Amino acid sequence: MSGRSLPSRQINIVLRQPEQRRAVDGAGDQLHASPQVETEPQQTGKRTPLEGPLSDIFKELNQLIGLDNVKELVHEIYALLQISQFRAEAGLISNAHVYHMIFKGSPGTGKTTVARLMGRMFHAMGVLSKGHFIEVERADLVGEYIGHTALKTRELMKKAMGGILFIDEAYSLARGGDKDFGKESIDALVKGMEDKKNDFILILAGYSDEMEQFLATNPGLPSRFPIQIDFEDYPIEQLIQITELMAKDREYVLMPQTVMKLKQHLMEEKAATWRAFSNARYVRNILEKAMRHQAVRLLSQYVNAPSKSELMSIRPEDMKFK
Repeated sequence: MSGRSLPSRQINIVLRQPEQRRAVDGAGDQLHASPQVETEPQQTGKRTPLEGPLSDIFKELNQLIGLDNVKELVHEIYALLQISQFRAEAGLISNAHVYHMIFKGSPGTGKTTVARLMGRMFHAMGVLSKGHFIEVERADLVGEYIGHTALKTRELMKKAMGGILFIDEAYSLARGGDKDFGKESIDALVKGMEDKKNDFILILAGYSDEMEQFLATNPGLPSRFPIQIDFEDYPIEQLIQITELMAKDREYVLMPQTVMKLKQHLMEEKAATWRAFSNARYVRNILEKAMRHQAVRLLSQYVNAPSKSELMSIRPEDMKFK
């Protein structure tokens, strides 16, 4: 944690003016007024950095499909930190804030990706000294005998100092009841959060319902996580966009009939297995499987090298779901 202190409690502040792009980050404002008179601030859209690491972070964030509520929250945190810096420079009070978080949602909804971006943002703004990212699950935290779990948990928190400790399926720590060693890990985490609250950020992630039940097992837990984000399942159209973007990044193109076939499959799959549907992870696996099938098809159809267009095209017969 840098020497600069940060504001306390609520994060729900954001510059919610009408959306419009600015050519400069505030530097071009011209206020034609007498020096003795304070003028009203100009109404502007959301302002984000135009250069440097923070600019790259917001560019990556905004390129993510969907996640509107998540993007909004990240901007709120950025705005709060930036205004906190201005307050400190103006000699105003800027108390420290706790940034431990709960991410609730199905697999493949962007939780890990967003957590990594947040780590980089907090580092760039001086909240975290390193900004690195450590992802763990129950097996990494829970030991085999009394005392072993607390030791393992403390060691992982130590490695996370200056960065983010991300625990996926965190609710599994409470599944075994009072006699399970998972409770020992929870107790160690709670103590670490209090003792080192400004030295690292803890993010617990998992299915929405299970995370709600997990928080209910310990009355003191919810208040320790002032930021809770819901990662909604992607609608079909956004899953199609995600698949096409993944294909584009790999220099492939989905034919229109391929898109129609995928859309029909996703509608059936989401209806049949909505609880276990893995969203972007699911369509990534489908795409990679289609790329393998395309390779087999091309080798069997062409004696010489196929055209560039053929090498890029994913046809309906390449996309198999069984």
